[in-house]
Amino acid sequence: MRFSDIQKKELVALYYGGGTVSDICLQSGVPRSTFYTWLKPYQTEVTPSGNIVSANEFVKMKQRLEKLEQKIEVLQKVDCTVSSPLQDNLQELSKLSGQYSVHILCDALCVARGTFYNHIFRRKEVTVYDKRREEMREHIQTVFDESRQRFGANKIAAVLSERGIKTTPKYVAELMREMGIESIVINSKKEYKRHLRLAKRQNHLQRHFQASEPNRFWVSDVTCFKINDKYYYVCMILDLFSRKIVAHGMSTKNSTYLITSAFKRAFKERGNPQLLMT
Repeated sequence: MRFSDIQKKELVALYYGGGTVSDICLQSGVPRSTFYTWLKPYQTEVTPSGNIVSANEFVKMKQRLEKLEQKIEVLQKVDCTVSSPLQDNLQELSKLSGQYSVHILCDALCVARGTFYNHIFRRKEVTVYDKRREEMREHIQTVFDESRQRFGANKIAAVLSERGIKTTPKYVAELMREMGIESIVINSKKEYKRHLRLAKRQNHLQRHFQASEPNRFWVSDVTCFKINDKYYYVCMILDLFSRKIVAHGMSTKNSTYLITSAFKRAFKERGNPQLLMT
């Protein structure tokens, strides 16, 4: 089940309002490990003006404010306006090249980035180093926007490498600092690796829960129950042919260890059968 940002905020608000993680996860069906990753990004805070924002929203607003401040600085330094002739705007922006990102410069005077690049690269004093640096900034901004501002220097460098653009995370991080951009997701690298792990897992059954022989397909599920104000989690391994429980495990914590230990017990008791698991 997928939860919207509004639903995530509501569940996190219940926790900060005094609810326990166990009760919230049991009622909503959210795994505890998943809920803990929501606590910081979706924690809401009250600003001095009385507005309620989350950590992610606060970071986005901060980045937007920094960009607006930089645009104001550019407008204060140039000796032209948005309505001035294009060549005058290009001449003024070229003086500030390197001090601000190309996006900030072009957005401040409503100049197309391609036009600005053509003007910059036609100048004789522009070195190959300057040209490569500007081109790399453009590549970084493109990947950053494609990721919806989630990727950091390491991930952007990896994506650029996949596209045949050789660079290093250190160089990308340096240019990102100059451009004034940073990832809005604190745990983006962790979530990306989790996405890769899930993508590697194949769905062998495709919701066809039938088996022609014993120990061909095993499926598992975890359920939770409460005894004397304490929660217990039970993982059951089911053989789809006989519809019988071949093994089970129980723990006070819902973790991957609970599932793996149940499967290990099932393999040991069944003599390590050759099967496809889901």
